Amino acid sequence: MQFFVNIILPIPIEKPFTYRVSVSESEIIKIGMRVAVPFGKSKIYTGLVYEIHDDPPIAYEAKEIEQILDEIPLVSTIQLRHWEWIAEYYMCTIGEVFRSAMPSAFLLESETLVLKNDQASIDENNLKDDEFLVFEALQHQPTLRVHEICAIVDRKNVLALLSRLLQKNVIVLKEEVHEQYKPKMVRYVQLGKKHRSEDDLEQLLGNLSKAPKQSQIVLSLFQLMATNNSKPVKVSDLEKASNDSGATIKTLMGKGILEEYFIRTDRVIYSKDKENADLKSLNEYQERALKEIYGSFKNNKVALLHGVTSSGKTEVYVKLIEKCIRTNKQALYLLPEIALTTQLIVRLQEYFGEKVSVYHSKYSAQERVEVWNNVLASKPKAQIVIGARSALFLPFTALGLIIVDEEHENSFKQYDPAPRYHARDTAIVLGNLHKSTILLGSATPSIESFYNVKSKKYGYAGIERRYGNVMMPEIQLVDLKEQTRKKLMKGHFSEVLFHEISEALNVGEQIILFQNRRGYAPILECNTCGHCPQCPNCDVSLTYHQQRKQLRCHYCGHHTAIYQSCQACGSQTLDTKGFGTEQIEQELRILFPEAKIGRMDLDTTRGKYGYEKIITAFEQQETDILVGTQMLTKGLDFRNVGLVGIMNADSLLNFPDYRAHERSFQLLMQVAGRAGRTKKRGKVIIQSYNPHHQILKQVTVHDYDEMFNEQILERKQYKYPPFVKLIKITFRHKDYSMLNDAADWFAKSLRNTLKATVLGPEHPPVARIRNRYLKDIIVKIDMGQSLSKTKKGIKRIEKSFNAIPYYKSVRIIYNVDHI
Repeated sequence: MQFFVNIILPIPIEKPFTYRVSVSESEIIKIGMRVAVPFGKSKIYTGLVYEIHDDPPIAYEAKEIEQILDEIPLVSTIQLRHWEWIAEYYMCTIGEVFRSAMPSAFLLESETLVLKNDQASIDENNLKDDEFLVFEALQHQPTLRVHEICAIVDRKNVLALLSRLLQKNVIVLKEEVHEQYKPKMVRYVQLGKKHRSEDDLEQLLGNLSKAPKQSQIVLSLFQLMATNNSKPVKVSDLEKASNDSGATIKTLMGKGILEEYFIRTDRVIYSKDKENADLKSLNEYQERALKEIYGSFKNNKVALLHGVTSSGKTEVYVKLIEKCIRTNKQALYLLPEIALTTQLIVRLQEYFGEKVSVYHSKYSAQERVEVWNNVLASKPKAQIVIGARSALFLPFTALGLIIVDEEHENSFKQYDPAPRYHARDTAIVLGNLHKSTILLGSATPSIESFYNVKSKKYGYAGIERRYGNVMMPEIQLVDLKEQTRKKLMKGHFSEVLFHEISEALNVGEQIILFQNRRGYAPILECNTCGHCPQCPNCDVSLTYHQQRKQLRCHYCGHHTAIYQSCQACGSQTLDTKGFGTEQIEQELRILFPEAKIGRMDLDTTRGKYGYEKIITAFEQQETDILVGTQMLTKGLDFRNVGLVGIMNADSLLNFPDYRAHERSFQLLMQVAGRAGRTKKRGKVIIQSYNPHHQILKQVTVHDYDEMFNEQILERKQYKYPPFVKLIKITFRHKDYSMLNDAADWFAKSLRNTLKATVLGPEHPPVARIRNRYLKDIIVKIDMGQSLSKTKKGIKRIEKSFNAIPYYKSVRIIYNVDHI
């Protein structure tokens, strides 16, 4: 009997591919295992077993699988159901979900090896210079990799060269699959077999009396064994204890006095300085919120915890996690920013010790594999997982609780590449599949979540007071027009903000300054002719970064050295317009030379521990003033911040997006919430050219309800979520006129076929990125209409569109629930 398997490949193809397996392989193979499979003429991919059956494919002849890569399934059936939902809902392929979900070290791909053809006789005179160089290299080395050939001939692309060599029978190609994950092996040391008894030890020390360094190492080893209660001793610890470079230890190993051995160790290890601290007792408001949450869970509802900033939401989460792990279930704690995990890990490890695992993109591929394996094996060290949105894809076996903190954050939405999923909504589906309880938490809930509370779809719990009855911060609006007219500005600082910073520094308080733009200035302009340097690849001006003396594009990464004169007219009257975090930092150093100033934006947090260093320095009060972008706003807890300054609120409000006012309110409330989190009331200064704006007034009185009521009326009137579903369809191509034709054709077909409202096509605010022009169509689907039918209709139009040869190269990108 012949067996077949359907395999998910990590590439954007609509359906799984079918492969043949032998009878012996069919007894081993299980759904969720990885297999290496051939695809195309010579490529080998890592695929995932999706189905096992005995139906051969009709359209093509099934190839055999290369090898089975796992002993046990790496992916559960619940995960596969979750992936199917993501692919269907967010209009992408399950292969794209597979590639996004798995740590890259699990996705083995073949590497092309170039070998000398021993079967053919080669006439060296017929070879061109570059061909001869490769031929000569193969005389000395049996195999070459493609990148090695690139180095030999000093060329980036060698495909044409390899093609010529294949035609002349000089080489043959072979595909080799490499396992990317390598376990971390730590080097340990012990006494050699002959010297392990105490009698031998005395004799050994006697023999080494003339070699004081060697005897010192043996004594150090015994001291370490005694202090470690006979636990294994690392070679690095012995080197440190004996103050030896490693050369003497190597000599002792050569004599057989010492032996080395290796133990497999996880890369992410919990340090046991603090463990199992007592859980803080909740105040009456937190207790009431906890009861309300349990009430929602009993009714099988998602619960929304709406607690003002610094109300102690984390302590409520800790109580829920404690109850969850007491029942031997796993807990998932999702956060929008990696910066937040840095602070939270320490707090959760104080309570739960090594039960806490962390999973996000700043971890290496090897570290992520280890967390994946620990979660799959339900190890105690991975019972609580904290992570950014990618932690959703871990192979939970007994998920009991999901907490989505700061649920309003748009960082939970994945933009590129596909799947373009929203982690909050995807987490709710995952929780329903596992039958686990789900809690969303925020000080400023999203309009959609709060609307779900109002329509009784979600349960609700509120905490209206700060922990310890600390007062909400005092918020003051400063009119920049008035300050500029009266010549009271010091750089970008109003007189009020300058005075408040001086006061805070005098009493030893820390200050946070928020400016939602990195770099020194967004525009460099010629005062003579008005020319601004533009990115050659995108329709944006280049941002000036003074520290690097560069002009940089924040879309494609293009950068160039700063110009000394205007590229258009040659004039040297270049001036900057606007300001970013770098300029604020520089002005602060001039205005407050004694203060220690830090900056937290994408430029300063690129390294693996970039966030950690800045946050720790600020927590330990090594930094007086911290300037930053919206990374600063997301739930960070600093105890000594007395003042928060918002440099320019207008850049948030004047944004072409239906969510601009909601986002401005959330961002301003969140950044204001960093002030005065202990006994003394904090102060917030908001600088604006339009201080009478409705949203700014709502922020000053902390009025979420008024903002919600105002926004929900507008959304209903103009048909925006939560009253409709949005699908944004983006077209991308390097040819401007072809893109316009393609988008117009698609929009016309949508209007003819769908009952939904179709807006566009229109160019987005940035209409060209990386030399590709963009055009958008927005499809609005009323709640009464079928979302799945509309999606199927769009996909049918896409098939017809792709059948037109002229449009075949136009890329179509779907973004469901576009935000």
